[in-house]
Amino acid sequence: MSPFDDPATLDRFADLVIAFAVNLQHDQVLAIGSEIGKEDLTRALAASGYRHGARFVDVAYFDLHVKRARMQFAREETLSFVPSWLGERVLELGNQRCARIGLTGPAHPGLLEGLDQARLSRDQLPALKEGGQVVNDRTTNWTAIPCPTRAWAQLVHPDLEPDEAWTRLGEQILHICRLDEEDPIAAWKERQATLIGAAARLTDQHLDALHFRGEGTDLKVGLLPTSRWMAATFETVDGIVHMPNLPSEEVFTAPDPERVDGVVRSTKPLVVGGSIVRGLEVEFREGRAVRIDADENADVVRGYAGRDAGSARLGEVALVDGDGRIGALDTVFFDTLLDENAASHIALGEAYSFTAGDEDQSRLNRSIIHVDFMIGGPGVDVDGVTQAGETVPVLHGGAWHA
Repeated sequence: MSPFDDPATLDRFADLVIAFAVNLQHDQVLAIGSEIGKEDLTRALAASGYRHGARFVDVAYFDLHVKRARMQFAREETLSFVPSWLGERVLELGNQRCARIGLTGPAHPGLLEGLDQARLSRDQLPALKEGGQVVNDRTTNWTAIPCPTRAWAQLVHPDLEPDEAWTRLGEQILHICRLDEEDPIAAWKERQATLIGAAARLTDQHLDALHFRGEGTDLKVGLLPTSRWMAATFETVDGIVHMPNLPSEEVFTAPDPERVDGVVRSTKPLVVGGSIVRGLEVEFREGRAVRIDADENADVVRGYAGRDAGSARLGEVALVDGDGRIGALDTVFFDTLLDENAASHIALGEAYSFTAGDEDQSRLNRSIIHVDFMIGGPGVDVDGVTQAGETVPVLHGGAWHA
């Protein structure tokens, strides 16, 4: 039996998310973004929200089967259309200072296989550009969490029998989220302190660039003069401290979108728009992705990278050390939330405004997309380039040198 068959586990997970990760405030409205197939955890979150004083819990379910129907039958010119009220809802959640939770993990893996990848790249739902705006405006306390499903378990552990795979994935998520600790909040606070310390040291170094090398990657990523490294905790404009991802094992900042050069090869598959992209390789020149290839589904990434002027440039660079719980499992989860916290990564598209000072706000990359892909691992070393042009180790063999 999976831990997530136990209502007590669902309640304990939900309470960790509500009380600690999203840090729901008394009388706040709580919005939950879920998917058909994730009802059990969604309902546990709603119940915990009300137990912790929510004024109202608003659940929005996305149905991937309906997206498939759109890809099959909708007119080509309508595929990028997004009803205005979807984005307006997100902005209003910010205006009313609501809390937000998103549930990740594929509920219907493979459902979009066999469809035209170029068409798929035009429909980014359920992602909305307004989501990035409220994050940058810091008007909501929010978090994203993994929600195990039986179909996802079979994707991650295809060699196991269905019940065994379901149990294994549940145990892994329990461990990853530190729910196997007697006091998971204390365990997360200890990990947060480590990551925040690493971020502070990197910020204090004022590096000019990072250099990633290994496993098909030789990439130099320039940084801005005021690039500010962040980790593990955010704070809203109203002072609500929250953990934006559960789990969170990364430190990240804004790169200089005009100073990225070299070739990078993804070390884990990327799931984007419902498609799995394997063997992704991207070449950058003067900050722009000039070549995007992959063993499978390259057209999906090419489509995303062609959406606007900033979609082929970087908005984020993130480092992940070897002490996190995800990478040590040596498992590909086919879920960006988990896989990006297992390995260092970069993101095409929108930058986070709070990762740079006022002087560099106009230089930050802007886009309607934000697509992370993993480029790190034990075989990829990261060096820093100082303002004086010297090379210093930052992350070697998964260990911090910064």
